[in-house]
Amino acid sequence: MAEQAVRLAELGEQAVRSIERQDWLDRVGGALDGVITGTFERAGEVGRRVKNFLHGTWLGHPLHPVLTDVPIGAWTAALVMDAIDRPITWNGRGRHSAGADAAIAVGVAGAAAAATAGLVDWHHTDDGARRVGLVHGLLNTAVLLLYGTSLALRRSGHRPAGRALGYAGFATMCASAYLGGTLVYRQRVGVDQSQRQRSDRFVPVLADRELLEGTMRRVDVGALRVLLVRRNGRIHALGEACTHMGGPLAEGRLEGDGVVCPWHGSRFALEDGRVIDGPATAPEPCFETRVRSGMIEVRSAAAD
Repeated sequence: MAEQAVRLAELGEQAVRSIERQDWLDRVGGALDGVITGTFERAGEVGRRVKNFLHGTWLGHPLHPVLTDVPIGAWTAALVMDAIDRPITWNGRGRHSAGADAAIAVGVAGAAAAATAGLVDWHHTDDGARRVGLVHGLLNTAVLLLYGTSLALRRSGHRPAGRALGYAGFATMCASAYLGGTLVYRQRVGVDQSQRQRSDRFVPVLADRELLEGTMRRVDVGALRVLLVRRNGRIHALGEACTHMGGPLAEGRLEGDGVVCPWHGSRFALEDGRVIDGPATAPEPCFETRVRSGMIEVRSAAAD
């Protein structure tokens, strides 16, 4: 059994590596990315708000994994009810048939919502993660089609065929879930990538005269990257690594009272590090600042 588990894990890793090498997926992904970009740009301010909602900026972490619980749970329940159901009518319906059908319908609705949020998150991935995410999405589309067809067959009286498609849908869902786990746990998509080490004492980092009004500077406190910004005479300090993918905020731009990441456009408030615009969902860590003997000093904020 242990050898089989190891072999299965090796096959999974081989499949992921193979997907990461498929550069033809970039053409498909590029076309899809263009559609997503155009759709939200045409929607203007409404599009920005919808996009932030789907990213989960209001939630504090990505919305997509929350929504995936709905189809996974519903379709697992349907699988169990199908497995224990026994026909008691001429058309093959049993005591658990109505429950299985309802669970599949709930799963289809939940999967559509999860796919929408996942597509928006995928829009801001790169390289291998982008290719794996695209295949993950294609498999989920196949799962949705299988369960949608399964539900239609059940309702038209073709229950055995509907069950068979349900079983196929569940197996495909498991394969897709493996890729989803790879995106999170190996490629760290959706994971807070900021540096959150504490600096409990004030540390001098930069001469006060070197930080001009309206400018940004990256400074290092040991291995910790900190962004300094002087705005309206006040010195702000927050984490320099974007919480979304670790992008260098010091290479971004100031916009209003926030800083915009140069990689995927996440915007963070200078005042408290909160997310103003996604795809980031986790806030940036903030630091207290003071000027002493002509040097800017920083330390972790008490609320951090």
